[in-house]
Amino acid sequence: MELDKKTCEQARLTHDARFDGRFFVGVTSTGIYCRCICPAPAAKRQNVRYFPTAAAASTAGFRPCLRCRPETAPGTPAWNGTSATVSRGLRLISEGALDEDSVEDLSMRLGVSPRHLHRLFLQHLGASPITVAQTRRLHFAKQLISDTDLSMVQVAMASGFQSIRRFNATFSSLYGRTPTELRRVHKTAASTTEAGKYVFRLAYRPPYDWKALLAFLAARATPGVEAVVGGAYRRSIVFDGRQGALEVRQLKNAHTLEAHVFYPDPARLLQIVTRVRAMFDVAADPAVIARTFRHDPLLAPHLKRHAGLRVPGAWDGFELAVRAILGQQVTVRCATTLAGRLVRAFGEPLTCSNTLGLTHVFPQPAVLAKAKLTGLPQARALSIRSLAQATLEGQMTFDNRLPLNELLTRLTSIKGIGDWTAHYVAMRALGDPDAFPASDLVLLRTAGEVKSLKPAALLKRAETWRPWRAYAAMLLWRTATDAQMKHKHTVKTKR
Repeated sequence: MELDKKTCEQARLTHDARFDGRFFVGVTSTGIYCRCICPAPAAKRQNVRYFPTAAAASTAGFRPCLRCRPETAPGTPAWNGTSATVSRGLRLISEGALDEDSVEDLSMRLGVSPRHLHRLFLQHLGASPITVAQTRRLHFAKQLISDTDLSMVQVAMASGFQSIRRFNATFSSLYGRTPTELRRVHKTAASTTEAGKYVFRLAYRPPYDWKALLAFLAARATPGVEAVVGGAYRRSIVFDGRQGALEVRQLKNAHTLEAHVFYPDPARLLQIVTRVRAMFDVAADPAVIARTFRHDPLLAPHLKRHAGLRVPGAWDGFELAVRAILGQQVTVRCATTLAGRLVRAFGEPLTCSNTLGLTHVFPQPAVLAKAKLTGLPQARALSIRSLAQATLEGQMTFDNRLPLNELLTRLTSIKGIGDWTAHYVAMRALGDPDAFPASDLVLLRTAGEVKSLKPAALLKRAETWRPWRAYAAMLLWRTATDAQMKHKHTVKTKR
């Protein structure tokens, strides 16, 4: 975002949580950088500098505050006014693009030269790609030190440090304390001693319509793989061939989600938590989105009712794509039933130490590519097998390696996958904030208000919603659900 010093100053002085993570405050008299919600006494204005990212503050020589813990701030939104190249680069880095590969590899994937990529990152984020990646690793390591009982060797490996010596030296240089000293002084109550269980608190910018997000996931929860129980979302997971489970719930009055991760290998925690953050869209900036919608006569009234609406993500892009194919031309309930049958027939039984009441993991591409799928139209079965085969061969990937247009082209080249499915996958699996399934019947009907629109007319109408069309789609879907529930209640009352 373009830093407005007046706005930043007001947010800092009022500890406004809506701006948490949108900028960081460097205090020249202490050499520390903080979140705007830091409870420490406000520094004098002349001693304050503002930075668009934590990496930029680190580049300028500031060290993280131990009180407000910048490592726990909400992340960078998927689109924050930067160039498309930087936005995609950030998503790739969040998925570990620089954990093992070089900046040259990253720049090739983005279609630019390393020098130009470096220049773009400095221009929009105030830090190089390497510094952004290093800050990500450091922040996660600090979170593991404070919130888990992992050994320092495990923390180093889990956060991407290849050498324990480098890990210790980096922390001593940045914090002025060794990792062990940091844990002794700043360990939190969220720590756990249960083997294979980890608790993470994921901050978000308020407001957050948790009820609407949970209702959306509950209606589409694949039996055996997902469940919504007691105000929490649960699901089985597979990572690197190893099974696990997770549960996510909202903490009251804390602008925070709490994720319980059950997984045997702590070395994969950074990747797992990154996926969870994307699933629950914690990096979204509802204030910026609301500014786009609040003057629209169609969206504004519903925005008030569902302030802070998020776009639910997905644990696995392939799984979501299969689920989207099953949902073609049928109701959500019917698609959920079909998904449950698919899992019972081809999914592996869940055998991890804590299953959270779940029974299976979703079938992998290698299984579905050869599966004899019954109980659904053969055209859809062929689409699922073709998608699985394309994923196995590397023709399809759901990890942001492909530009959006290329992903849409490859998806729609598979027989039986149309524009609606492709945009739905881009919207939820890739977290593209501007993906928009314009042929969706509910969107066409709800946006038309009196008379359903044609897809071309809806696309034209949606131009003013850019770059947040995915959020507009969620809002219109939620509006349709509200109307349906109101109608059912009215009919029941009359009876």
